[in-house]
Amino acid sequence: MFDKLEIFRMAQGLATHAGARQTVIARNVANADTPGYRARDIADFTETYRQSDDSMALRTTRAGHIAAADSGSRSAEVVSGHGVGEPNGNTVSLEEEMLKAAEVKSKHNLALAVYKSSLNVLRTSIGR
Repeated sequence: MFDKLEIFRMAQGLATHAGARQTVIARNVANADTPGYRARDIADFTETYRQSDDSMALRTTRAGHIAAADSGSRSAEVVSGHGVGEPNGNTVSLEEEMLKAAEVKSKHNLALAVYKSSLNVLRTSIGR
């Protein structure tokens, strides 16, 4: 029932994205001393969410309309980081990764707050 409500879908997507990004950040930190390792990150949530939103997709309603081009992958793609590399080719900066981890924690807390608030509004609307 709740998967049909847009606010719940968005909160779930934001929490899932935060979890996936935290996994990539943890992998970067674990490989901070690995020679030749390139830091990785996940695409921004808004771009990922727009790509996965089927309700907002362009569609043809008449024969004369031009079909929309497929935007490609519908999931968050892992992209290479742009940090300055060490002499051994490693591009992980622990300071940047810690800042990213704090940002991800904040995004996850936001997702939980939106979900809880939406549940409270829903409960209030049905009289509980």
